[in-house]
Amino acid sequence: MARTTGSRATITGPLIRDKARCLFARQGYAAVSMRQIAAAVGVQVGTLYAYLPDKQALLADLLESHMQDLLAAWSDDPQADPLARLERFVRFHIDFSIDHADAVFLSYMELRNLTPDNFARIAALRGRYESALESILRDGIASGTMRPEDPKLTTLALIAMLTGVTNWYREGGRLDRARIAQIYWGLARGAVGAA
Repeated sequence: MARTTGSRATITGPLIRDKARCLFARQGYAAVSMRQIAAAVGVQVGTLYAYLPDKQALLADLLESHMQDLLAAWSDDPQADPLARLERFVRFHIDFSIDHADAVFLSYMELRNLTPDNFARIAALRGRYESALESILRDGIASGTMRPEDPKLTTLALIAMLTGVTNWYREGGRLDRARIAQIYWGLARGAVGAA
């Protein structure tokens, strides 16, 4: 299908994704129509189909690109002290989440709207990220500096806690990012039974 006269793939494609991400985060995937996305972008509904097959493909693409960006941004040094690695993970996750709040919200709240194949693909990416944190916890157990009762469950609980910052954080609020990260680091240390 041809693009609308005057539209440019390098502008319109990313704009569709940005507007859809914002609408899905604010109103929920199920409540947003292709017509609303087109109106937000400033194109006809038919133009959207030059860029994507359907709304499901758009959601899956948004979630997959978020997870790919998250995985690409995170790096770990397995040779470093496990507590230092955990602190770095905590601070990284909070900063990344605040900087990508809409994408984080979709990644956690809209999984239920994915088809089984799309869900499996996104879940595999999430599993890779969760494994990175679980590896830190297992190394902490091996070194004797951490004592989580169940590393897998502790991993899931920590990620949920850290991700939750996007639900209430507002720039210019009572606590700045550095202070929030410091408080969350204390909470994480307690959660893993840090020595």
